[in-house]
Amino acid sequence: MDHHDSGKHHVRITAHGDEATVEIDGEPVESRVLGAYTITQLLGEPAHVLLRVTDGGSSRWSGMARVSVAGGPDPGPAAAAFLDAIDAEELESAALARSDLDTGPHSLTRAMLTQLGEWARGV
Repeated sequence: MDHHDSGKHHVRITAHGDEATVEIDGEPVESRVLGAYTITQLLGEPAHVLLRVTDGGSSRWSGMARVSVAGGPDPGPAAAAFLDAIDAEELESAALARSDLDTGPHSLTRAMLTQLGEWARGV
């Protein structure tokens, strides 16, 4: 299915705990390529189902909602914004103060990368 297709398709989603099966016009979407789905609906309009695929491999989409197929979000812009906000002096001080800093090759770089990862996760 072309992601620009504005036609309506019958969509059935059956969720059981943290797993779900998705069918479009009676045909199952391969679970190995389905990363997530989102359903939105404005009053008076048909539902819009967005399927996020995790695998760029081929998958056949045939598919009473508008259906869009999208890849995952590009992490580049968010990573760039995060790194732009880092104070170099604060990063260096935090990395040098880490208890896991050793004297091996590239240890300061490893400590800085670990510190950045922790800051990114809010640790």
